[in-house]
Amino acid sequence: MGRGPVQLRRIENKINRQVTFSKRRNGLLKKAHEISVLCDAEVALIVFSTKGRLYEYSSNDRYVHPLLRSPLLPAGCYDRPLGV
Repeated sequence: MGRGPVQLRRIENKINRQVTFSKRRNGLLKKAHEISVLCDAEVALIVFSTKGRLYEYSSNDRYVHPLLRSPLLPAGCYDRPLGV
């Protein structure tokens, strides 16, 4: 038996919100990788956290927009997740 539908509303607790963001972000990046491998699709995904941190996945580096690799972004905002 599966779970019931999830109510989509803002999580008020800051810690729970961060944990949920992290888990869902990792799941989304994993799904993007899976669809690129299984279906031989070219996939690009960009996610920004509430603090402006950039997380991205691209099945091919040439599809990442050059501005995302520019020095205009704050130092340390570029983060490629491990294992993807």
